Amino acid sequence: VSYRAGDQEILQDVSFAVEEGDYLTLTGPSGSGKSTTLKLIAGLISPNKGEIFYKGQNLDSLDLVQYRRQVSYCFQQPTLFDETVKDNLALPFAIRKQDFAEKQVQEALKQVDLPADYLDKKITTLSGGEKQRVLIARALAQQTAVLVLDEPTNHLDITPKLQLMELV
Repeated sequence: VSYRAGDQEILQDVSFAVEEGDYLTLTGPSGSGKSTTLKLIAGLISPNKGEIFYKGQNLDSLDLVQYRRQVSYCFQQPTLFDETVKDNLALPFAIRKQDFAEKQVQEALKQVDLPADYLDKKITTLSGGEKQRVLIARALAQQTAVLVLDEPTNHLDITPKLQLMELV
């Protein structure tokens, strides 16, 4: 695939395959197109040239809403919304028209080393690392087929960073 934003070529003729169960890490200097590649995989943007396939089907031929329900995407910047951690963890369930799965969410919080009572915590009281872990918990709680993490350890101290790397 290739991707151009305005007159800037961000990706040119990138090609690779990821099989079920694979773990893929993209590395490269800042501005080399890593985040753009992940957004393409998640169906958040479309390539200007080329095709992306999921389970043998071209993304262009899939219902993107249904596809995105199978993909959890964790953005690079830990931006939260509304008032509480629960508000942030409940949104993907609401979008998918599912009941809030509190046990799944509590397990996801535990996986990122946050206690269950964080659900009631106001987001304005969280550190950058805690916000990042809430985003990761949100992605994990969905138990989707595809997990896309864009620099998930960026705002974490060494211990949570190592724990997350082990978890993933």
